Amino acid sequence: MTIKLYAFTCGSFQPGEEVSARLDAIDRDPAEIDLIINSHFHFDHVGGNALIPNATMLVQRREWDAGMDPDTAARRGFSPRDFDLGHKLRLLDGEHDVFGDDSVVCLPTHGHTPGHQSLRLRLKRGEVVLAADACYFCQTLRERRLPRNMYDREAMLASLDRLEALEKSGARIYFGHDPEFWRSVQAPAAIA
Repeated sequence: MTIKLYAFTCGSFQPGEEVSARLDAIDRDPAEIDLIINSHFHFDHVGGNALIPNATMLVQRREWDAGMDPDTAARRGFSPRDFDLGHKLRLLDGEHDVFGDDSVVCLPTHGHTPGHQSLRLRLKRGEVVLAADACYFCQTLRERRLPRNMYDREAMLASLDRLEALEKSGARIYFGHDPEFWRSVQAPAAIA
């Protein structure tokens, strides 16, 4: 079995930079992608889901529940039109080993949103953690400077403690929205 992982940064895109175009550019048919692992339901993290029509979406149950509750969704900035698109759904309750071999693990990193998750990848060159919005910037991790808008401050601090422990054990943290960090890495087409 061959497993390919593709990670795409979020932010503003020009035409041709959307997820389907990026997959096409590396000869991957978006219709043949099996899994979507979203960190959380803000539009800049789920906006490309519609372009990957046949995938199963892996999401923390508490994120799904928050997104499906109209009041919570409105307060959290979730819009079901961005993520409730008819994909097959696998709801997760906590840490989840995606392939059963510890190579790809969904890590609960709640705080930014009710069910935020990060992704730990074991690669040949070492361990990588895609922190998404559990840790916007390197400075967030180093100085515990939290964003103004978050779901649960204490949960976010605990998630940062977990990310820091992973980093101290040798993992490279990929910060969600840190432009300085993203300039330091090659524009990701494929991580693995």
